[in-house]
Parts: sequence; structure tokens; C-alpha cells
Amino acid sequence: MQRIRPYVLPIAIVLGLLLHKWCAMFSFLVPFIIFSILLLTFTAVDLRKLRLTMLDFWLMLFQVVVSTGCYGLITLCGGSHIVAEGVLIGVLCPVASSVAVVACMLGANRETVTTYTIAGNLMVALVAPVVFSLIGDHPELDVADSMMLMFTKIGSTLALPFFLAALMQFMLPKANAFLARYNGLGFYLWSLALLFTLGQTIDYIFLNGEGNWGSIAWLGGLSLLFCVLQFATGRWLGRKYGDVIGGGQLLGQKNSAMGIWMANTFLSPLSSVFLAFYSIYQNVWNAWQLRVKDNS
Repeated sequence: MQRIRPYVLPIAIVLGLLLHKWCAMFSFLVPFIIFSILLLTFTAVDLRKLRLTMLDFWLMLFQVVVSTGCYGLITLCGGSHIVAEGVLIGVLCPVASSVAVVACMLGANRETVTTYTIAGNLMVALVAPVVFSLIGDHPELDVADSMMLMFTKIGSTLALPFFLAALMQFMLPKANAFLARYNGLGFYLWSLALLFTLGQTIDYIFLNGEGNWGSIAWLGGLSLLFCVLQFATGRWLGRKYGDVIGGGQLLGQKNSAMGIWMANTFLSPLSSVFLAFYSIYQNVWNAWQLRVKDNS
């Protein structure tokens, strides 16, 4: 398995691009795959050691301030409303639930990554509905309704595996230890989720591109810029708190499937193209990082 690992992500990316129509048909499996990945991740972590740190605070502050600030700046300068919303959702989008798979393989601290996976997603569930209500794209959804939708979406894939892992650690330690031995399978499950998600996002671009290529070009270019910015800023913050890899992955690696759902539900659907492109950029970067790590 170790020999084929450097090729798994590039193969998933290429197949997702080429077979996007067929891969999109299986995207409904992604929440179940993410659930399995998180369960394996949480069983491998001593949940009693999870603690919020200043790194978590700065990462959350960046997401909130930069997302809303860029939205306001683009709007004030007369920029496209769709582009402004794309940047907003691209920065505010929660950290990928599967971030621990890549981050820990690259050498990040497992407790640091797990803590922010939980805290960062909960922060977005609280902040995003307030921000969306102020933008006013969907006035029929008030803050309470939006918050309930967010918690339902996040809770089904994040909270349930966390509580199952906690239950096993305290009441079924042998079962927990058994699952923890197989946490390495999370990488291959994540590659499968990537295949389906990438196929879905590419298919979405093709379906919604007609007549909107100007906005799509802007969204694609800014998506690359913010992908670089977020990974670089995260690594800079992580260096200050002793976890360069963790900081970069936690700020840069986004739950694109969740972000696309948020854009389609609360914003202009076309703004989700920002995260469709972002998904490609971040996974090309992750594949390159893993290849360098395996060859070092």
C-alpha cells in the first residue's frame, strides 16, 4: 500500500476531471465516507487532550474578518455581486472534515487538527447564518432557520462520529483500539471521496457555465489567489504556535462540498464555482505535498 500511495491522489484528480459526469452520480456517498473517515480519526485521538489554543482563535478570526472584509471591499468598489459572494464563501467555508488525513500524514499534530476540525465547523455554523442574513439573498430564511440548517448539515457528519468515538473511548476501549489500528485507511477513503466530490464540482461548472464565462473566469482566478493566500497565512500562523503543517492545512483545506451546499442554499448558486475551482487547486497542492513527503 505504501508504494501506491504517492499515485492515489493524482489518479483520483485525473479520473474526477475526465469522468466527472459518472463520478457526480456517486456524490451522494460522500457524507457516509466522511463519517467513516472521522470515526477512524477520532478513535485514534485521546479526546481528553483536545484544547483550544490561540492558533484556533487566529484561524477563526481570519476566516470571519477576511471573508466579510473582502465581500464589503468588492461590493464597495462596484465589483460583481456573484464574485463578492464567491470570495465570501471561499474564505468562510469550514475546514474540511477529512483534513486530519492529509495533515497528519504530513506531520501535523493530531490533537491540534482534530480540535480545529470541531471548533472551526461549529464557528461557521454560528457565524455564517448571521452573515447570510445581512447579505439578504434569501430573506425568507431568518437567522434561526439558517442556523438550524447549518447545524443539521454539520452535525450529521461531524457530531455523530465524535460522540461515537467518545463513547467507545470511555466504555468500549477495546473496540476503540481496534478501529484506531486502521486509521490509515482514512487516506484511501478520502481519495474516494475526492474522486466523487471533484467529479461533482467539475460537472457543476459545465452545467452552469453557459453565458457566465466572465464571472467564472474571475471566480477561478480569485480562487487560486485565495488558495495560495490561505495556505501561506495558515503556515505563517502555525509557525508561531509550533505547527506549520497544521496551520496551513486548517486554514487552507476547505470542505468544498459543504461550501457549495451553503452557496446554493443561502447565496447566488453561481458563487459556488469559486469553491469548485478551489477544490481542484487545494487537492493538486495536497497531492504535491504528499509526493514530496513520501520522497523525502
